[in-house]
Amino acid sequence: MNNLILQSPFWLLALLLIPAVIWLRGRRAVPVLLVPFAAAWHRPSQLSPSRWPAGLTIIGLVLLIVALARPQNVEDKREIHSQGYDIMLAIDLSGSMQAEDYEKKGERINRLQAIKPVIQAFIGQRPNDRIGIVVFSGRAYTLAPLTFDHDWLARQVERLKIGLIEDGTAIGDGLGLALTRLEQATRAQSGMRKGAFAVLLTDGANNRGALSPMQSAAVAKGRGIPVYTIGAGRDGLVPFPVFDQAGNRVGTTRMASDLDQTMLVEIAQLTGGQAYRADDSKTIESAFKAIDRAQKIEFQAKSFLLTTELFTWVAVPGLGCLLLAALVSGTAAWRATTPTPRPPVSP
Repeated sequence: MNNLILQSPFWLLALLLIPAVIWLRGRRAVPVLLVPFAAAWHRPSQLSPSRWPAGLTIIGLVLLIVALARPQNVEDKREIHSQGYDIMLAIDLSGSMQAEDYEKKGERINRLQAIKPVIQAFIGQRPNDRIGIVVFSGRAYTLAPLTFDHDWLARQVERLKIGLIEDGTAIGDGLGLALTRLEQATRAQSGMRKGAFAVLLTDGANNRGALSPMQSAAVAKGRGIPVYTIGAGRDGLVPFPVFDQAGNRVGTTRMASDLDQTMLVEIAQLTGGQAYRADDSKTIESAFKAIDRAQKIEFQAKSFLLTTELFTWVAVPGLGCLLLAALVSGTAAWRATTPTPRPPVSP
């Protein structure tokens, strides 16, 4: 019985009409048809000497009213905790991302090839978040606005390649553009942004753009948006592909990595985020997993996951009672109006 509920209990007020109808019926001298078979409810009549039609009619009406109240059996009742954030990813597409200091299955891959599957996995693990992407090199552009369509977003990540934007490393502009896409008015409380953060992934030092990285970090702090920074690539000399004028690879050289990890740490500390150093495939994956664990928000909501409607189980017997009352009343009336045959008189 603890699992039974009424979806529309206000229909039970109609039960109060039944005693009122019976009372009104008892005050009339001549039976009238207020509801089906009401003439037999209060007092026996010459047409229906039995009280069965009245009783069956009352039971039938009660059952139909209960059916209209929609009784349900709750088979599974749980507390659902849904998690949701607005997240902007700012991804570096500068030429230095071609450095091949990562490995996958024993083969060298460049930094962009290493981060693509990690970003896609991160997107796939947060189905209740709105996620957007900003890419930057010499300039910053919005690749994808905040969206729940993570399949489409993963396809956009797959399309990323170095050379889409003029070369350079405009970290400040990339972070600043990501902040503007987080819609300051949404989930704001006392002027501070709630339920949002940014992830900045770069492998270099800022050398282009209108905003410095620390200027953008100050904006993030003012809006209450944590920034998580990931420094990609190894320190020192790293292998770098060499291409001819036609774009064909002709060899490999070594170039010095110029990552400004100190700047990334300062951005994270100023905004309330965390800084990570990802010098191989495992550490970049660990960085995104740590961000995923750190930034979770829960909204509680009760949900009846599975209910069974009991309408027919109550309505069918109710209709059956009304039909049976009609049958009994009709039979009694037929018997009362049919003359009893008299035995023949002997001559």
